[in-house]
Amino acid sequence: MNLKKEFINFFVSHGHVEIPSAPLIPENDPTVLFNTAGMQPLIPYLLGEPHPKGKRLCDAQKCVRLTDLDGIGDKTHHTFFEMLGNWSLGDYFKKESIGYSFEFLTKVLNIPIERLAVTVFAGNEDIPRDEVSAEIWKSLGIPEERIAYLGVEDNFWIAGDSGPCGGDTEIFYFRSDEEIPVKFDPKDERWVEIWNNVFMEFYKNEDGKITELTQKNVDTGMGLERVVAVLENVDDNYKTSIWKEIIASIESVSGKSYVGNEESMRIIADHIRTSVFISADPAGIKPSNTDQGYILRRLIRRAIRHAKKLGIDTHDDWMRPIALEVIKKYERDYAEIKENKEVVLEVLKSENEKFNKTLEKGLKEFDKLLKSVTGDTIDKDHAFKLYDTYGFPIELTEEMAREHGLKVDTEGFHDKFRQHQELSRTASKGKFKGGLMGHSEIETKYHTATHLLNAALKVVVGSYVHQKGSNINEERMRFDFSCDHKLSDEEKRKVEALVNEWIKEDLPVTMEVMSKEDAIQSGAEAMFIEKYADIVNVYQIGDVSKEICGGPHVEHTGVLGHFKITKEEASSAGVRRIKAVLE
Repeated sequence: MNLKKEFINFFVSHGHVEIPSAPLIPENDPTVLFNTAGMQPLIPYLLGEPHPKGKRLCDAQKCVRLTDLDGIGDKTHHTFFEMLGNWSLGDYFKKESIGYSFEFLTKVLNIPIERLAVTVFAGNEDIPRDEVSAEIWKSLGIPEERIAYLGVEDNFWIAGDSGPCGGDTEIFYFRSDEEIPVKFDPKDERWVEIWNNVFMEFYKNEDGKITELTQKNVDTGMGLERVVAVLENVDDNYKTSIWKEIIASIESVSGKSYVGNEESMRIIADHIRTSVFISADPAGIKPSNTDQGYILRRLIRRAIRHAKKLGIDTHDDWMRPIALEVIKKYERDYAEIKENKEVVLEVLKSENEKFNKTLEKGLKEFDKLLKSVTGDTIDKDHAFKLYDTYGFPIELTEEMAREHGLKVDTEGFHDKFRQHQELSRTASKGKFKGGLMGHSEIETKYHTATHLLNAALKVVVGSYVHQKGSNINEERMRFDFSCDHKLSDEEKRKVEALVNEWIKEDLPVTMEVMSKEDAIQSGAEAMFIEKYADIVNVYQIGDVSKEICGGPHVEHTGVLGHFKITKEEASSAGVRRIKAVLE
């Protein structure tokens, strides 16, 4: 069974329109490095903007989540995954949503009802217990003993501190050959969550006041990998048909069996698959020490470390055959995988070569360290430096230390590692958070300003300039664009002056809905034209800018303030980066 195809066909037969997966690198959400859920690209429409395709939508969205990065290596976690989702934008609500989920699971996938259980929101002082959802489940045949009421931590959804919110109902499957308990215990790990239906029916303002929404939305998500494991009756996601050829390729390259080497093979399989998708994305991400490039580098290097654990000669182009299996599996569904095949292979090969050189430097550092060790133990600071600077896993440091009759302060290392993780989480939480936020008034202004900057660069630098990416927060905007040279001070001054001239003219910002073909013929530009649906929103700013975009934007440029470039630098080969502020 092709789960993805069955899911889409089912919802299309119930009046939904299939929309294409958005790129992994989000265009209009400055709060995250990657699209982390199917709802993320739909934020403007969940907030009330009409979607060109209507009120009932479904898709399979490419996602990358990094919150479970340290958990990769177990049976169920992945950094990249495909999220199946269906949405109602102010159309149907709880009864239809739950009914569709139940019908798909029991009639299309033929999952026995006795293996299903659900959770619903228990309510709090502001929002009542969700008896509506519970009664719907009972009417469909789910017994009361299989319905659990859970609180805000488990069954309530809100993006950030304020915004649209509501309870959700999660569907669980009993994944065990043991006797199914009569009463559902959500803490029993034999019950695995397979689907989540979020009901956005309230709005929480910044003061904490809860009110009912006029447009009530449904947002659902089903993890493809997890449900395939259920359907194929395996308790290890990496034993499913999704991973079969990829794992077999790792076995061939390493000359070892998956059995007994599960952790390293899972990490290699997961990280190479994710690296293929990130490096194939139209945004042109390359390994670096910042943002998405840092994540890409980290994933590739972690895969290399585990390849060494398996005894793979990493001086060869060992990732190539594994990556080719990933490409072969996904190129039919995602055009960028096929189109950027050579780019992907070169990224993996180049980073592999760089990391091998880094490891060699680390070995020299270790030799110097040996001469300075007093006693019989390598201290935590030196062990952590080998890990943080040279990519040495603690196991490698321990192994080399044993060869010289030394021990390693692993407990101190792990304490230091946890401190490092906590600092990273604290520093990054604004970067990795997601949902219906990040569209404050100032960020909306910055988003409009990127259109003006794009237009000004075409005038000053050349018509060949195209946007390659952007990132916005409340403090600044960042704009990546194709350019083969460092901008001169004169070019920067002219760009700044032109943007400010257009702001001063208080140009109107208008939006028109039209077919993608008509939009292109009208001269509208888009960063990734292939990602858009057949019907698109075209934003025009006076006579200076015309772009296909999802928004949000101001209504006229006069509200933007004074535009100032704070930095211009290289982003990657053939791509420059401008950072700017509105004062």
